[in-house]
Amino acid sequence: MVGRLEREAINRNLYMNYIVRHGVMRFLGEYEPAPAEARYAREQAVIVRSERGLEAAEVLCEATPQAVQYLSEPTHGQILRAMNDDDQGQLSAVREKEHIEFLRCQDFVRQRQLQMDLVDVEHLFGGERIVFYFLAEKRVDFRELVKDLAREYRTRIEMRQIGVRDEAKLLADYGDCGKPVCCNTHMAVMPPVSMRMAKLQKSTLDPSKISGRCGRLKCCLRYENDVYEEFQQALPQPGSSVVTQKGRGKVLAQEILARKVLVEFEDGRRIVVPANEILTQIK
Repeated sequence: MVGRLEREAINRNLYMNYIVRHGVMRFLGEYEPAPAEARYAREQAVIVRSERGLEAAEVLCEATPQAVQYLSEPTHGQILRAMNDDDQGQLSAVREKEHIEFLRCQDFVRQRQLQMDLVDVEHLFGGERIVFYFLAEKRVDFRELVKDLAREYRTRIEMRQIGVRDEAKLLADYGDCGKPVCCNTHMAVMPPVSMRMAKLQKSTLDPSKISGRCGRLKCCLRYENDVYEEFQQALPQPGSSVVTQKGRGKVLAQEILARKVLVEFEDGRRIVVPANEILTQIK
């Protein structure tokens, strides 16, 4: 006889929610299938009902507890159906509308002489709203612009001011590594990156070489930062005195990834010493 806990486990497996990606800003969310027993495959194109309205989306994986815990501010809604040929045709028509809406909004911006740069436009699949993304150095009073656009398109208009990193997320293609930029593919949250990280990793400090498509420090500098910090803490700091198998000396520099330090010995020799050959550190 199947117990209550076993029945709940079976139901969870039968009626699994999914993590989907939707919108030009690549929102991630946990969505329940409708009907509940519907099954979807990874990378399958679907139509969802989100808090914003009807949207085209992509299934990423099943919403297991392990997967859900990595979502930051997830959206929620329902997967209505797998995308069919009619949906594909409607989506193509929406994309054509977006190009026209972008140009028309630019006309209104010029007429109103607003200090803003239009970046992208997103027309929801269901037509519930049109979202315009723009850059601006200061706050912009776009109330009259919204009225112009609402009269033109007879739907809800949303203006969203974004930063240069968000602009890259919308428009950038490939990075210096030759792969699609991370903010345009898998990154849901863009954490801050500091010059200290570049210095720790001994990267060149030439801004043109450590800056991404957005003009800010590359996000990939953060990927290995935790490892660099862990390895650095395990090594004697520059200026400290150490006793090694080759004698006593003073640490001049660290080779963090190699887990070695440059030591100047009492007789003037300078030798790169592996961390495992350091017998003790004199404080």
